[in-house]
Amino acid sequence: MRALLMSLALLPWVVVQAQGDSLPSPEPLQDLPRNAGTLRVNGAAGSLAGDPAEVTEPPLRAKDTLDWRQRHSPHKASVLSAVLPGAGQIYNRKYWKAPIVWAGLGTCVWFINDNTREYKFYRGEYLAMVDGDPDTVSEFEGQFTPDAVRDVMDTYRRWRDLSYIAFGLVYMLNVVDASVDAHFVRFDVSPDLTLRLGPSMPVAAQGGLGIGMALTLR
Repeated sequence: MRALLMSLALLPWVVVQAQGDSLPSPEPLQDLPRNAGTLRVNGAAGSLAGDPAEVTEPPLRAKDTLDWRQRHSPHKASVLSAVLPGAGQIYNRKYWKAPIVWAGLGTCVWFINDNTREYKFYRGEYLAMVDGDPDTVSEFEGQFTPDAVRDVMDTYRRWRDLSYIAFGLVYMLNVVDASVDAHFVRFDVSPDLTLRLGPSMPVAAQGGLGIGMALTLR
């Protein structure tokens, strides 16, 4: 009985020794060449046998066409349009809008210069007619009254002021347009639009319930 118990106690040690004896003995390590090895980049193994051309390069990330939309800044678009009209539209990639802004501002500048020139001309003629100085003679002397010349002068002055107002409005619209476009850059408008006709919720009509129809745009 004592021998059986001793045999059972020694059984685990014997099993471990047997498994250890069955394993192959490790071979001595050998010097590996310095240019040997394996490089794993993004899951792909590439040989490092000394040739750089054999190293697997990481795959290029596909360029996301919406990246520029994610980085887009409405504040920057507004500042660009305020500093240089039309620049915000170019920043929003609405290139066709920039010539419209420039044409609008250029037209206002032309009217400002033309009306200012005409206003100064008729003001000089009016002053020459009413100053009482015989040395200053107006070309309208004897043809028009001073009041008529003054009316023309006032008309050009009013047109000049309106030209300045128009310039300011075009300038402000330029900034507002750039800001609104920049805010809607990330707004995705699907080309798949569906118009459906169907029944709507029952409505009360003349004391009773009525059936209505509704148009739904998706």
